[in-house]
Amino acid sequence: MKTYNRNALILLFSVTYFVSYLTRINYGAVISEMESATGFTKQLLSMAVTGSFITYGAGQVITGILGDKISPKKLVRLGLITTVAMNFILPFCSFSPWVMTAVWSVNGFAQAFMWPPIVKLLLSFFAKARYTKAVLRVTWGSSIATIVTYLFAPFIIILFGWKGVFFFSASCGVIMIVLWQAFCPDIRPVKKTVAQTTQQSNLKVFAPIFFIVCMAVVICGMLRDGVATWTPSLISESFNLGNKVGILSGAVLPIFSMLCYEIALTLYRKKFTNPVACGGIIFIIGVASALVLWVSLGRIPLISVIAISLLNGAMHGANLMFTSIVPSFYTNTGKVSTVSGVLNSFVYIGSAISTYGIALLTDNFGWTVTVIVWIGLAVAASAIALTSANAWKKKLPQ
Repeated sequence: MKTYNRNALILLFSVTYFVSYLTRINYGAVISEMESATGFTKQLLSMAVTGSFITYGAGQVITGILGDKISPKKLVRLGLITTVAMNFILPFCSFSPWVMTAVWSVNGFAQAFMWPPIVKLLLSFFAKARYTKAVLRVTWGSSIATIVTYLFAPFIIILFGWKGVFFFSASCGVIMIVLWQAFCPDIRPVKKTVAQTTQQSNLKVFAPIFFIVCMAVVICGMLRDGVATWTPSLISESFNLGNKVGILSGAVLPIFSMLCYEIALTLYRKKFTNPVACGGIIFIIGVASALVLWVSLGRIPLISVIAISLLNGAMHGANLMFTSIVPSFYTNTGKVSTVSGVLNSFVYIGSAISTYGIALLTDNFGWTVTVIVWIGLAVAASAIALTSANAWKKKLPQ
C-alpha cells in the first residue's frame, strides 16, 4: 500500500468532520432565534431537526453498506455537495416549516454519507492500536464545529440575521469539497470469495446481543442530540435570558465533550478492553450530571450550564465507544462501514425521537419534568450496557 502522511490524513478527516457538523447543527443552534423571527412554534420548527435525524439514521445503514462496496471518497464528496446545496436553499424556505422540514431532511440524508466512509478510511490507513487515537482526533472536529457554531452564530445573527448562519456554513462546505477532492486518498473495496462471504455472514456479524446493545445506543442518541439541540432554549427559558445568550451557552457543550472524549478513551485503554462496558460506566457519569442539573435548574445558572455540559459530554464519550470503537472489532469481517452505519442509525433513531419529544415534553410539562426523564433514560442505558457487555463480546466474530 502506498505510504501516506498519517498526521495529514487525520487533519483532513478532522476538518471534513468539522464541516459536516457545521452544516448539520447550525439549524439547532439558531432555532430559538428562528422561533422569534418567523413566529412558528417550537414544535413546528423542530420537525426539520427530527426529519433530518430520521433521514440521517436511515441513510447511515445505506451508506454503511455502500462504504464496504464502493469508493468511500466518492460517498463523502457526494454528501458534501448535497449538504452545501441544502444549506444554501433553506434560508429561502422560511415561509413554511413544512418546506424547511423537507429541505433539512434531505440534508440529513446527505450527512449520512460522511461518518461510515471516514471510519472505513481510518481503519484502512491505521492499525487498530493507532486507530483509537486517530478516531479521537477526528471526532474533535465535531466539538470544534459546535464551539464555532454556538460562539459565532449570535454575531452572524446580529449582522445578517439567522439566515446568514446557513450561508456561512454553505461557504465552508464549498471550500471543503475542493480540499477533499484534492487531498483525500482513495481505497478499493476488497472482493471476497463466495466461501468467505458465507463464513462472514450478516447473521454472524449482527448477533441478537448486538441489537440489545443498540437499545443503549438509541438512548445515547436521545441524550446527546436532544440535549444539545435544546440547551439554548433550556438556559434562556429557565433563567429568563435572551435567545442570543442561550445560544452562547451552547458553546460550552463541546468543551466538555472533548474532555469526555479523552476520559472515555483513557478509561477504555487503561481500565476496560470492552467498549460496551466502558460505555455503561460513562452513562453513570451522565446520570450524576443530570441529577445535578435537576437540583440546580432555575436556581443557579452556572451550575446548570456545567451540569448539562457534563451530561452532553458523557453522551459524546459513550457515543465514541459505540460508534467508533465497537466497529473496529469487526475489521476482519469486511463489514466495518456497515456496522458503523447500523450503529449510527440507532443513535439517530434516538435523536429523532428526542428532538421532537423534548419540545413536546417542555411545552406540556416544563423543563423540570424533562430533566427527570433524562435521568431515567441514562439509568436505563447504563443498565442495558453493563448487563449485556460480556455477552456481546462472546458473540464477536472471531
